[in-house]
Amino acid sequence: MTKEQNSYTVTFLPSNKKTEVQAGTTLLAAARTTGLHINASCGGAGVCGKCRVLLEQGNITGGKSEKLSDEEYQQGYRQACISDINEDVTIRIPEESGRQKGGLGTDIPLRHRARMHVFNIDDLRQEGIFAPPVEKLFLTLTKPEIHDNRADVGRLIQGLSDQLNKHRMVTGLPVLRKIRRALREKDFNVTVTLELPVNDKSKSNILNIQPGRWDHRTFGIAIDIGTTTIYGVLLDISSGKILAQESTYNPQMSYGEDVIARIIYAEKPKGLALMQELVTDSINGLIGNMLQKAMPPEDCGHGRITRDEINSITIAGNTTMTHLLLQLEPDNIRRSPYVPVSTFFPPLRATDINLQLPSHCVALLYPAISSYVGGDIVAGVMGSGMYRTEKVTLFIDVGTNAEIVIGNKEWLACAACSAGPAFEGGGITHGMRAVEGAISDFSLNPETLEPMNITEGDKAPLGICGSGLLIIVATLFEHGVLNQSGKFNDIESPHIREGRSGREYVLAWKDECAADHDIVLNEVDIENFIRAKAAIFAGVTTLLEQVGLQVSDLEQIILAGGFGSYIDLDSAMSVGLLPEVDPDKIIYVGNGSLMGAWMSELSNHIRKDVVQVVRKMTSFELSEVAEFKDHYVASIFLPHTDSSLFPESEQRRKRQSR
Repeated sequence: MTKEQNSYTVTFLPSNKKTEVQAGTTLLAAARTTGLHINASCGGAGVCGKCRVLLEQGNITGGKSEKLSDEEYQQGYRQACISDINEDVTIRIPEESGRQKGGLGTDIPLRHRARMHVFNIDDLRQEGIFAPPVEKLFLTLTKPEIHDNRADVGRLIQGLSDQLNKHRMVTGLPVLRKIRRALREKDFNVTVTLELPVNDKSKSNILNIQPGRWDHRTFGIAIDIGTTTIYGVLLDISSGKILAQESTYNPQMSYGEDVIARIIYAEKPKGLALMQELVTDSINGLIGNMLQKAMPPEDCGHGRITRDEINSITIAGNTTMTHLLLQLEPDNIRRSPYVPVSTFFPPLRATDINLQLPSHCVALLYPAISSYVGGDIVAGVMGSGMYRTEKVTLFIDVGTNAEIVIGNKEWLACAACSAGPAFEGGGITHGMRAVEGAISDFSLNPETLEPMNITEGDKAPLGICGSGLLIIVATLFEHGVLNQSGKFNDIESPHIREGRSGREYVLAWKDECAADHDIVLNEVDIENFIRAKAAIFAGVTTLLEQVGLQVSDLEQIILAGGFGSYIDLDSAMSVGLLPEVDPDKIIYVGNGSLMGAWMSELSNHIRKDVVQVVRKMTSFELSEVAEFKDHYVASIFLPHTDSSLFPESEQRRKRQSR
């Protein structure tokens, strides 16, 4: 196999373990990929001085801090956390850094991550469903004369009918006001923008008319309105290529981190109008930023893309986010029997919802299933292709609310459960989002309980993000530091102590991190984590029961959402977050909501299919299913009260326990 360009081989002695990494990878991260532990509680800031290794062959960049003397550096010692790899190197593990000293000689579990499913526009073409809902057509029309004095609109519709072999078309007042001048400006050569119907019985809608030839420039936007983050992509509709993408925090967070808090605020006088203003202002900002960054492909001609050239925008969001965008009163979403104003939304003009786009731009919104299974999940089901496969599939979007779908192309069932904010860093003493300084990976020396922290950006630790929290809890449990209830066992270690919220494990001392305090994980944090994972597992178990299936019947698991991309599968199964299955059955689709919105911008067939998908999907309200509570209570343990559900995790734990 040919080595990838800009990748290098690192050999660790005396174990002779090798790994291939990209240029710029630290020795600390390289050691982690080979399953080697190194004490590095500072997370890569170079201040703890515990990760010394000996450079035997090759050169590395960096590797020295005040913790390493000039003499030691000349002897070949380097600090692994600040040593960047830019060529093949051989690293020796000094005897004093062996297992008994808590260094690099300790094997740790290799990480299994879900395979990434990458959407390819060619997939739509191969399936014959690449057919954007909005298209532009160039027409050369006959000119009026004494024997042919049809009205301008009639002449246009006849020209379109001749080209499309269709006669059901409709136009509105904006086009009527532009048509006379547009036809005559370029000698009856015009470009017409059409919104195509999702079925043959509907009429094509004439959205816009331009003088001259503009069919080579047609653009659209896909938006995902998340509770925490809003994402957008700008697309060249003709080719399907992404021209720009952007994201920003949802400013509604200032009025509540979850949907219930925002619904409550929206019930106040002028609250609903403010919620809409906040989200539309953000979307308008995203659009502006994307237009500023994007340049059209060469075959689209020169010149920056303007707002007037955006012909369609597809938006997906959960039921509450969609209601707030449309200024629909969301009051009853949070009250039994949990009734939204609507689950289907007609095509709108983008200007109707205060988006700064041209009057002809059509806004398409993904339909919802229920109050808590929204358009974002429907978009994920569509984007992942779950609704087109014969495989019995479990789809999970993990976030503050966890949405679950089970089924295949024949049938679908869904449910939602509140997991809480733990997986996004909320409710955790030193929790944070996955930004620079967040501990996102972790291992433990079983002899000394010394940590190896790996942080985002290789910065000094600042807190713990969701993926790090999962791995930390799983690792402490697998090594017998935690019991099944999530409490610390009676173990002597300077890293385990009494704190303000019960016993706690010190991940990084104050002088090793970027915070002005020690970074710890305490028993209250662990309890919040267990509750979150229990809600998800109980939701999966309950929904499987409701449709008469077992875990063994699942042929595929699809993970979606920001947290899903970083889930360590072994850890997730060790703690009982995911059912224990072969990791090869699990794939990750990224932001499924955005993917579905993006695909709908390129395929009218998906817009047609989504109606049938929503109608065939059976929704279960878990709070009304008696068995859910029983499954939840049984899941408030690591990994579960019934350890037979996780046999491989049990064996792994026995091998690693002290």
